Amino acid sequence: MSTPAPTRPVAGPAPAAADRTLVDEAPVEQQGRMTHRQVLSALSGMLLAMFVAFLSSTVVSNALPTIITELRGSQSQYTWVVTATLLASTASTPIWGKLADLFSKKLLIQIAIVVFIVGSMLAGLAQTVPTLIGWRVLQGLGLGGLQALVQIAMAAMISPRERGRYSGLLGGVMAVATVGGPLIGGLLVDTSWLGWRWCFFVGVPFALAAVVLLQRTLHLPVVKREVSIDYLGAGFLAAGVSALLIWVTLAGGTFAWASVETALFVGGGVLAIVAFVVTELRAREPIVPLRLFRDRTTTLAIIASVAIGVAMFGSTVFLGQYLQISRGYSPTAAGLLTIPMVGGLLVSSTVSGILITRHGRWKRFLVAGSLLVAVGFALLSTIDHSTNMVVLGVFLAVLGTGIGMTMQNLVLAVQNTVAATDLGAASSAVAFFRSLGGTIGVSVLGAVLSTRVGDLIQQGLSGVPGAAESGGSGDIGLADLADAPAPIRELIAVSYGDATGRVFFIAAALSLVTIAAIVAIREVALRTETGDERLHTESTDGPAARAGGVTADVDDQLAEAGVGAARR
Repeated sequence: MSTPAPTRPVAGPAPAAADRTLVDEAPVEQQGRMTHRQVLSALSGMLLAMFVAFLSSTVVSNALPTIITELRGSQSQYTWVVTATLLASTASTPIWGKLADLFSKKLLIQIAIVVFIVGSMLAGLAQTVPTLIGWRVLQGLGLGGLQALVQIAMAAMISPRERGRYSGLLGGVMAVATVGGPLIGGLLVDTSWLGWRWCFFVGVPFALAAVVLLQRTLHLPVVKREVSIDYLGAGFLAAGVSALLIWVTLAGGTFAWASVETALFVGGGVLAIVAFVVTELRAREPIVPLRLFRDRTTTLAIIASVAIGVAMFGSTVFLGQYLQISRGYSPTAAGLLTIPMVGGLLVSSTVSGILITRHGRWKRFLVAGSLLVAVGFALLSTIDHSTNMVVLGVFLAVLGTGIGMTMQNLVLAVQNTVAATDLGAASSAVAFFRSLGGTIGVSVLGAVLSTRVGDLIQQGLSGVPGAAESGGSGDIGLADLADAPAPIRELIAVSYGDATGRVFFIAAALSLVTIAAIVAIREVALRTETGDERLHTESTDGPAARAGGVTADVDDQLAEAGVGAARR
């Protein structure tokens, strides 16, 4: 069990803390613990920024068929308009998180919003699909910052014990953006004097308003440290992750899984990751401190987050295909039919957050949520082309309830465990692996779906002379569905409906990993200090308080949990 280091005299600052100065950018009354009203005021700008980020994904996806048709793009380019943003946000998330440990969180959030605004404006002005993809990458860089930094800023100003009561606000923002995005996108595309370009422009006014609100309402102390940024590690990380994600996205389509291209992508990606690890072991301020993975809670939460990423991204992508291709709903109607899942997410995240704040216990909600995710996917694995829509809505509500109880609380468990100086890196690590799991899951499950659809179509055409050869593979989209003869259209719809269940069955199996990881997490009493209060305590306690890193932090909390006392 670790022993806290004695507090150093004021006249002799600790050597390890000599390179650090707290620069207050807040009034005196806001330099301590924030009131509920002050927290809500500060959250207003951050939640608006998150709304813009979520909206950008849902509003554009509904307009993609029109965009690709008007810009004369191909099916592979259609995929890359979505994938480019996801790749950029995933690769940049850990870098934003580390920067948050070194510089002003408020300034970084504003920079991320500006990057997002610039990317959105330029994407809306694009005249070719390759240009659009390039500006979508810039959008993704800003999106990665928003995803990581809002969680980090919340950890800085709200204690883990109190944070649950605010988690429902994030769920509400996600719900409104998820439901409202397809509706807004459909309205913009169908309005002749607006058009698809406004799908990129529509978020800009909200983003500008978020910048102004943040400037007026978010007041956090700035921790300035005289350190060098690990640019080499950041480069290796971005290169390695991008190479592997591009490989997963393209393999099986653009080139075979067993091919020279696969060897180059995988070999290059692995070498870059190895170089990244070596660099991080030597860097003074690593982008992803490897000591984080010595902490049991952080490691297990990251493993669980990978499967949660599959749940978040996979359910949205494949449900959309199922509802549109198999059941014949429009993109807007398909979005509305996912309301049970969004509603379950909103209610469960809000209720679980309130109960966690009241009782200080969080593991029971993580375990229950992970079980519901597995049950939800298992139920969805039974759907086919004729499943009753009311029954489907119940299945989606179960899945959404599980995601709502799990997603935010995994971040809370990690933020409660790590040292205050590592809050940014640890929070972004969880978000990074969640996005990584989503990207890999969508690509792999998409390949499974395509193969299964192709097999079912070939079986359906086997009795028709010459039809099997023209049936093609399972890579059939809405355009092919509209142009095909009526019997073929029906076969395609039935094939998609019957094949989707297999995708959800695989997702249910992956969810068992989440359950195992969460059950193995050791519950630690929630802290009652904010991130800024902890940072001040750690900086004045001297090097001994930080030398043990995460391990000392966990030992202290376990001691607290054993005696049933919460540190203030």
